Amino acid sequence: MCYNLFETNQGDVMFEKIFKLSAHNTDVSTEVRAGFTTFLAMMYIVPVNASIMSITGMPFDALITATAVVTIIATILNGLWSNTPVAMSVGMGLNAYFTFGLVKGMGIPWQTALGIVMLSGIIFLLLSLTKFRAWIFESVPIDLRRAISAGIGAFIAFIGLKGMGVVVDNPATLVSLGKIHDPNVLLGIFGFILAAVFYSFRLKGAFILSIAATSVVAWVLGLAKLPEGIVSMPAGMGEIAFHFDILSALKLSLIPVIVTFLVTDLFDTIGTLAGIGMRAGLFKEPEELEKTLQADAAATVIGAGLGTSTTTSFIESAAGVEEGGRTGLTAVVTGLLFITTLFFLPVYKAIPDNAIYPILVMVGVLMFGELREVDFSDTTTAVSVFMTVLLMPLTYSITIGLSAGFVIFFLLALIRGEKDKITLGTASIALIGVLMFIVHQ
Repeated sequence: MCYNLFETNQGDVMFEKIFKLSAHNTDVSTEVRAGFTTFLAMMYIVPVNASIMSITGMPFDALITATAVVTIIATILNGLWSNTPVAMSVGMGLNAYFTFGLVKGMGIPWQTALGIVMLSGIIFLLLSLTKFRAWIFESVPIDLRRAISAGIGAFIAFIGLKGMGVVVDNPATLVSLGKIHDPNVLLGIFGFILAAVFYSFRLKGAFILSIAATSVVAWVLGLAKLPEGIVSMPAGMGEIAFHFDILSALKLSLIPVIVTFLVTDLFDTIGTLAGIGMRAGLFKEPEELEKTLQADAAATVIGAGLGTSTTTSFIESAAGVEEGGRTGLTAVVTGLLFITTLFFLPVYKAIPDNAIYPILVMVGVLMFGELREVDFSDTTTAVSVFMTVLLMPLTYSITIGLSAGFVIFFLLALIRGEKDKITLGTASIALIGVLMFIVHQ
């Protein structure tokens, strides 16, 4: 059906001209199939992001629309601008930090937090037009970059376990095991196991299938209310769009947080694109990578304007790449398919929390896997990586974990006389980390 819809003679010429399909050894039907696969793999982000960010007090309905709209715009923009099969949406990890680290943890109004995202996006966009981005990336040890990803994974997994009720507060030990026999806790555990099993069998749309199945179980058992309908018109975004507060975000104490969003988005994007590129043989030409990074940065600015946290390239794009997607047509198809998510608000509102939180834990598991490549035989690396990963969940702050890791790495390398490990990029981030700890006190 997709082949007939897209592949007409006139369409062939148009798509060939825009996406250079033959040069990438692909065709329209393959690109459409790949776009649909990517859509299935990442459509979970719409209800998951809205559930996480609504904890800040932002309206859930508006967040559903904003998440879908920014995904549509960012993904289609990247497809047309960079001609790569990379889909973009609100990044997992930074949306949790936005909610639990800034708004709930530091008491920052969500409008100010959006201002922070906007500033980091504008800086990222400006830097994407210079050599700075490549310089900072190349000057930071790869193991520290891996530690950031793994630390964020541990952070959001901890949030997921706490949300599920598996981990609870304890005045004596800070945290302890929750009431495992509670039906809602068991529902969350069921959802996590289901997500893990679906993912292990490489099912397309494993996470959204897990959310759907867990929700159905909750509805049947009376643990959540049934949807009041299936489809509806999209909710408006007026309550959150263009409500970012840049002036409040410019306080000295928030500069390290802006840097954290900037650095994390940079490393996360580069890491994601490197992984996708290796699978598809992409980004051999520097222009492809440059344009994808530019689209990523522009998407963050657009997302902050619409009322969402940092937008980034999604590793789930690899699912479409494995289906044969090689050009921006894959991304355009994915973006167009996300239009359908605008109309299922009644269903999204009926999804219980414990169908959502298990996905945070599974995403954390996948991000934590970055540690498998770390060289723990090197003391400087081992200590800094360990502290980065450990402090992010324990302090509920990506900023603190990232800063501590770089400061420790710099000090140990300096004391041990490992001058070859000290670069201007590492020293700069360590200095900002020291500033953060001074201001934090």
